[in-house]
Amino acid sequence: MTSRILPSLRTMAANITSLRQGLSFTPEQRIARNLTGLIPHVMEDSSKQCERALKMIRTRQTNIDRYLYLSSLKYQNADLFYRLLIDNAKELMPLVYTPTIGDVCLQYSTLYTRPEALYISIKQRKSIKTILKNWPYPNPEICVVTDGSRILGLGDLGVNGVGIPIGKLALYTAAAGIHPDKTLPIVLDCGTANETNLKDPLYLGMRSKRPSVAEQQEFMDEFMQAAAEVYPDMVVQFEDFESEKAFNYLDRYRNTYKCFNDDIQGTGAVVLGGYIGAVNLSGVPLEEQRLVFMGAGSAGVGVAKQLVEYYTKRGLSEQAARDKFWLVDTKGLVTKDRGDKLAEHKKYFARGDNNGHQFKSLEEVIEYVKPTALVGLTATFGVFTESVVRALKASVDAGGLGRRPILFPLSNPLTKAECTFEQAVTWTDGTVIFASGSPFSQFTIKLGGDQAITYHPNQGNNVYVFPGIGLGAILAKATRVTDNMIYTSAAALAGSLNAEEVHKGLIYPRIERVRDASVIVAREVMKAARRDGVSALPEEQWLTWEEWGDPALDKYIKEHIYDPDL
Repeated sequence: MTSRILPSLRTMAANITSLRQGLSFTPEQRIARNLTGLIPHVMEDSSKQCERALKMIRTRQTNIDRYLYLSSLKYQNADLFYRLLIDNAKELMPLVYTPTIGDVCLQYSTLYTRPEALYISIKQRKSIKTILKNWPYPNPEICVVTDGSRILGLGDLGVNGVGIPIGKLALYTAAAGIHPDKTLPIVLDCGTANETNLKDPLYLGMRSKRPSVAEQQEFMDEFMQAAAEVYPDMVVQFEDFESEKAFNYLDRYRNTYKCFNDDIQGTGAVVLGGYIGAVNLSGVPLEEQRLVFMGAGSAGVGVAKQLVEYYTKRGLSEQAARDKFWLVDTKGLVTKDRGDKLAEHKKYFARGDNNGHQFKSLEEVIEYVKPTALVGLTATFGVFTESVVRALKASVDAGGLGRRPILFPLSNPLTKAECTFEQAVTWTDGTVIFASGSPFSQFTIKLGGDQAITYHPNQGNNVYVFPGIGLGAILAKATRVTDNMIYTSAAALAGSLNAEEVHKGLIYPRIERVRDASVIVAREVMKAARRDGVSALPEEQWLTWEEWGDPALDKYIKEHIYDPDL
């Protein structure tokens, strides 16, 4: 009896998973699939199923519990999961990705219940193509790959970092409509330097220290070659590699494979998109802008380079644009004569005009530079102290009335944010133009009586650009992801706000409109791919779109994206 029942249950599970309709199966479908009696008799539309799922989520006690429920839902009924995520983006994206995903990664080996990605060990170097072919969904279009060596601001988590590609790809689907069956999360297991993991009896990764950088690079070379052979149309996004490897891999592969790095290029693009709007609101002329970056890792340097390009496109020489940036790391201002060996990626912004003086603290740098903008990518909670923020405001106020400081504490998760939104508003007397990496709630100050003023935070969330970059590259059949495609994504994001958002003084669209923004970003990325000569689409197709304009291209994009309809 058991042997006859088990295949039948497997068939039922496969049918439910393949159709992903939950309780919306029609009577005819239930009969055809032999589901009669195996699910409740009632039929429900997507709104009722979402209502039940939201109630389940809201009754959970912790964000980890909510994440686990959502993960289970995605496995059992992907259409319902994505309908829920798309329609409730503001509430659920922080559960699917930052800030909750940081806690998930820290505990991944304990929380593990089923495989959700490809796990490729450096010990399996001869089997990479075989492992890639084992992925059960044919011809993936987008891959997110990490080696777990620098997860968010949490450090080397090894194989536990796999939660990042899983979460990132859920956002590719929710924000840009790339079909979930066309996504591929991968973790490359090269060991870990994390002693806690190495001593954890439940740790799922290799229990060894990472090999030499040269050996890791050889492994990465083999992976990239294998991925291109097995899935030649797939775009690869690098995610959360430690800084030196991140820059090296991007430079090494960008002209050979369809790839980009979200930490370097995506973060740079989303910050640039917000910075364009912030400059317009700041009252400080472009030529007077001076930027201090606290954090000189892959994200900090990547963001600063994107902003340099913004200034060069507005007529400044590259040197004049670069001179607007002062980068600070744990040892102080990054200068050419500091006495330590600078990491290669920091040299571009190393200052040579400090006259031998070494500025050891952020406070000293602000006093010296008198910046108009302060950007944080340090993964250090509270590093933007009250004295730092008030000094930023004072340096902006000195330029005249009506000027506003730009303050971007961008580190994830919330426990790593350089300051909170409430602190930023309070310490700048409400004048701040603010964007953070993780979501903060709006902040209301009561003025007396019934009067109050509400301040709305901006979140410089990469979800505004990387899904559109990936979608644009896929639909344009891009042979490479060019710098111009990345820059264009930022400019497109800056232009995607509607009248209501502009009126509120926002510099990013509301997160509920992320799909609208992704269509705009994808459209402009596609056009940039064509301008750069890397789009493999027929020229006749482009000529047709040129004749009919952007609405025709938007229509094409929307016809090619996944929208769960239960």
